[in-house]
Amino acid sequence: MVDYAKTRAWRSSEVRHVYTARDTILYALGVGAASGPLDERQLRLVYEKDLVPLPTMATVLASPGAWMRDNAELGINFAKMVHGEQSVQMHAALPSSGILVGKSRVARLVDKGEGKGAIMYVEKELWDETDKRLVAVSEQVLFLRGDGGFSQVSGGDEPAAAPPPVPDRTPDRVVTLPTRPDQAVLYRLSGDLNPLHIDPAVASKAGFQKPILHGLASYGFACRGLVESFCDGDPARLKTIRARMSAPVFPGDTIRLECWRLDDRIAFQARVVERDALVLSHGWATT
Repeated sequence: MVDYAKTRAWRSSEVRHVYTARDTILYALGVGAASGPLDERQLRLVYEKDLVPLPTMATVLASPGAWMRDNAELGINFAKMVHGEQSVQMHAALPSSGILVGKSRVARLVDKGEGKGAIMYVEKELWDETDKRLVAVSEQVLFLRGDGGFSQVSGGDEPAAAPPPVPDRTPDRVVTLPTRPDQAVLYRLSGDLNPLHIDPAVASKAGFQKPILHGLASYGFACRGLVESFCDGDPARLKTIRARMSAPVFPGDTIRLECWRLDDRIAFQARVVERDALVLSHGWATT
């Protein structure tokens, strides 16, 4: 059983991440950038001349690694953990290269009840080492399927407010985002080397017909579509992006990003065209 007090008190040590323009380009390729290499707006994501990173790259920088698996005293069943939601809030433009320092903590731990699991919110701050400014705050929402029932022993937090659903009307804009058959092979080079995304035997054991695309890659695809559609190709104009990862994408699938322009935000969701499967839900962004 998860130890609420120890898990809630967890803080990472500072994680120093030195990255280069090559890393920024590789991340952009991992989320499908430059499918139209003659498009100058797309080219800015992959060409070192005037290179600009996507905000969702913040999710792969200065992370603390598999700390839930490596700290057995917390009692987290790592094998039954699922990444459910992700958000990024930008406080300054992400540099295309540099040194960032990550500071992570457990911000909330909610008990769903015995046999129902728990929800853990992990917040990561990214600080620029050179000028000491806060660049971004990202939040992982993790579903701990094997860890419910601890609140009767050690307490728990109140649930966070549920993200709003998308409007019940025709989308204002639809963006088609094809993925490549080798998309997961590319994306994993940005740091997530889970064999589920490359090894057919591991994927089969997990119940999938073939390796799946990383959830954060699907999230990055949505970010790229929003930047192209609502920010005139300028990633620095996207300030916040949040979404729930509802179902897996397979490399080679076509993602259909459905967007609604509201007064203060953009609502969005994403479907896989080939199966009409909702893969990202409850999405919203601000510019």
